Amino acid sequence: MGEMQRVSATPLSPTAAATVDLLGLTPARARAALAPWLAARGEPGYRGEQILGRLWQRPVAGWEDATELPAPLRRELTAAFPLARLSLVARQVSRDGTEKYLWDLGGGAAIESVLIPEGKRRTLCLSSQEGCALGCVFCATGRMGFRRNLSATVITGQLRELVLRDPARPPTNIVFMGMGEPLLNWDAVDTALSILNAPAGFGIGARHITVSTVGILPNLARLAQRPEQFRLALSLHAPSGPERHTLMPIERKYPLPAVVAALAQFRKRVTLEYVLIAGMNDALSQADRLAALARPLGALVNLLPLHPGGAPGLTPSPRPRMLAFERRLKARGVAAVLRRSRGLDISAACGQLRVELEAPRGEVDAEQHRGVE
Repeated sequence: MGEMQRVSATPLSPTAAATVDLLGLTPARARAALAPWLAARGEPGYRGEQILGRLWQRPVAGWEDATELPAPLRRELTAAFPLARLSLVARQVSRDGTEKYLWDLGGGAAIESVLIPEGKRRTLCLSSQEGCALGCVFCATGRMGFRRNLSATVITGQLRELVLRDPARPPTNIVFMGMGEPLLNWDAVDTALSILNAPAGFGIGARHITVSTVGILPNLARLAQRPEQFRLALSLHAPSGPERHTLMPIERKYPLPAVVAALAQFRKRVTLEYVLIAGMNDALSQADRLAALARPLGALVNLLPLHPGGAPGLTPSPRPRMLAFERRLKARGVAAVLRRSRGLDISAACGQLRVELEAPRGEVDAEQHRGVE
């Protein structure tokens, strides 16, 4: 089984009324907030860039660690602009290298992140909400229900904490595929995207940042209007509206035809995410209908084995059925990739570790699913 570590750290700091949370601002707004504060203290202009660099580019755990700054200035920064931290409650490491982190936000709140190494790529899966209101039947987070939206500080803090832990090996790619629906927390996600992408922020290229959504139409349009070419993944999982509704209740509010029409607003290729569930959405006739939907969009179809820890009562499609489904899509002229499950020997399904620590369940049997690639 994967290793689990329990770690104590400074919890997320409450921001007092007289302080400013720079980590929750875009780099441009953080720079604007610092300029008059530094000017009032007679500090030279270059101090602003020094301070800004310690937020995301070369982050420090606390201002006392920014030793290039004078000690009196560090003390004043600590009082005026405290740096919020996430507290690491648990870390699991899989035999395949996947790492899962559970962060304590205080007051019984907790969220998850997953780091997936693959060659030179290190993909970090971020959470944007604690829990989720959408109730997709294959998702452990949905069983929690909705708890709260996360601030931009907490969303990007998941990355910041990993950079603080291992500055030499920062994540290279970001996917909003953790707990929650990103486009139901648009204001915070909008700010987080700027922090992640801006050269003065983490500087991760837009093409290396993917937002996964079930298709919240008003905010899908807002995402499409951003000038950066962030990648979009649509959580699809069925080739028609009625079939999708059995898996994803949101289909009633945002019907699939309207969501598919909205995808035309995006300049980059859209990815269609499709979790294969035995007996529910893995028939070859469904592959044919999925191909008919994906082909006009020029979409890539990501076929995902159902993670057995995420949905008690549902069964992953057998490997021969998954391979046949992939072949059928390719035969119909659709780019399709069958992904392999990661972290099968740990609680790596979205929301699974959080749910298990609330109500412990049996361990996932990794041997049953070893053959999925």
